[in-house]
Amino acid sequence: MSAHASTGWNRWRTLHIVALSLLAPLLVAACGFHLQGRTPLPAPLAVTYVITTDRQTDFVQGLRRALITSGAKLARQSEGATGTVRILTDDVTRKVLSVSANNTPREYELTYTVQFSVTAADKELLPAQKVSVTRNFSFDERVLLAKENEESILREGMARDLVGIVMRRLASL
Repeated sequence: MSAHASTGWNRWRTLHIVALSLLAPLLVAACGFHLQGRTPLPAPLAVTYVITTDRQTDFVQGLRRALITSGAKLARQSEGATGTVRILTDDVTRKVLSVSANNTPREYELTYTVQFSVTAADKELLPAQKVSVTRNFSFDERVLLAKENEESILREGMARDLVGIVMRRLASL
C-alpha cells in the first residue's frame, strides 16, 4: 500500500470516528436518556424547601444533594420557596428473619420507609405517598463490627434507592 493511500485511509477513518462521536449523543438524547442523578425538575420546585424532623438521615442528606444536582435551589425558609417537600416519615426498621439453634439471630430484614408530600403555592401537587425498600442480610456475632458496617452500608444504599424513587416522582409533576 502506498503512503498516499494510507493517508487517505486514515482521513476516512478519522472522519468516521468524528461523525460517530457527534452522532452518539444525539441518538442517546433522542431516546429520552439522561444521566443518573440529573432528573430535571418542574418549575414549582425551582426553589425547594425541605421540611423534616431530622435533617441528618441518609435519605434527607441524599434528597438535598439530588435536588441541588437537578438544578433546584434549597430555601432556608418556606417564605422564599416556590415548592415544599415535606418528609412525613423517615424510618428504618430491623426484623429478625431467622435464628440459630441457640436462639441467636442469623438473618435480619431491613426496611427503609419514607412518606412525603409536595406542595407549591398552597396547592397540593403530590399527596402523601409512602415508599419503602427492603433488604435482607445475614448476621454473625463473631464478626459483629463487620456486620454492623454491612448494615450501615445497606442502609445508605437503601436511602439512595429511595432518593431515586422520590426524585422520579418529583420530576413527573
